[in-house]
Amino acid sequence: MKRSVFHWVFGVLMALTSPLYADTTTTATDPLCADAQLWSGKLITDICWSCLFPIRAAGASLGGGNVPSIATDQKFCFCTDPMGIPELGMTMGLWNPARLIEIVRNPWCSPALGGHKFSASNVRLIATTGKADFDASEMSFFNYHYFAFPLTIMLDLFWDGRCNSDGYRDFDLLYVSELDPTWNNDLLAFFTSPETALFANPVAISACVADAAAAATGNPLDALFWCAGAWGHMYPLSGISPTSYGTDPRITSLLATRATAALHRRGLAWKTSGNESLCGGSIYPFIPKSQYRLSMFYPVAETESNHVIGETTFKWGAGRTFPGPGEDHLYLLWRWQDCCVGL
Repeated sequence: MKRSVFHWVFGVLMALTSPLYADTTTTATDPLCADAQLWSGKLITDICWSCLFPIRAAGASLGGGNVPSIATDQKFCFCTDPMGIPELGMTMGLWNPARLIEIVRNPWCSPALGGHKFSASNVRLIATTGKADFDASEMSFFNYHYFAFPLTIMLDLFWDGRCNSDGYRDFDLLYVSELDPTWNNDLLAFFTSPETALFANPVAISACVADAAAAATGNPLDALFWCAGAWGHMYPLSGISPTSYGTDPRITSLLATRATAALHRRGLAWKTSGNESLCGGSIYPFIPKSQYRLSMFYPVAETESNHVIGETTFKWGAGRTFPGPGEDHLYLLWRWQDCCVGL
């Protein structure tokens, strides 16, 4: 059984401040590494709780909100129990806060862990340092850290075995880009996603205009998986992107989406929506964009709504960044979960 989230965080912080790591780890808050105050009252006040809705049970919806186009259309379902016997159930679907993604300028910096830097060994540093100040001719680069964050389970708000397809029940660090050589090298990223060559042309890029328009209405086009709406192009799956002046929520949102797409390609992120996911998630090599929504947690939280992948920042991003500590961004990744609840 996994340890509680508080034991996990306590253990991490103790490891960070131990004498063994004193020469490579920051033991106090780094002025260049922001503290998002995740483990505080903000865990309650800075979450969009209305974004949990709608909740669907046997095809009936409770509460307002959008249901993704790829959600199941069934009312009842069958799944096998541990003995292999089919069990009748009803379908359930809801938006779950499932992951936390932090996009940071400085390697190993973790605003989610109180602004501390962990495992800051130059030997192990494969990716490079991110930058925040650019002119329009330069490229931006940020590192990311990908956490399991099953908030409803951690707070005992909702629990059902089949509605937790990946099995995570606590706050866990799943992936760090500093150890991924493909994240800061477009050529290496190409070899993990060779279909990049198919979409590096004006026709494929122009098709993203349709995806941006659809995302503005809350309905991104899953068929255009190489597009991230108004945020830019999904490929290559790396942390390098054309920039604007300073850090922009558009850039960090794009990189958070690319990170999720890269993990889908590697089988580390699953499809949890649709009829085929009722009895458990499934490996899906291309990101199902309509399955996900994002909400910024830091520096300026979205507490009233969240947004779909590719939705223009003119609708949600104004005033959500500021120079200095406000240039590291944390996003809560909401995931639609279809499941079969036994009767």
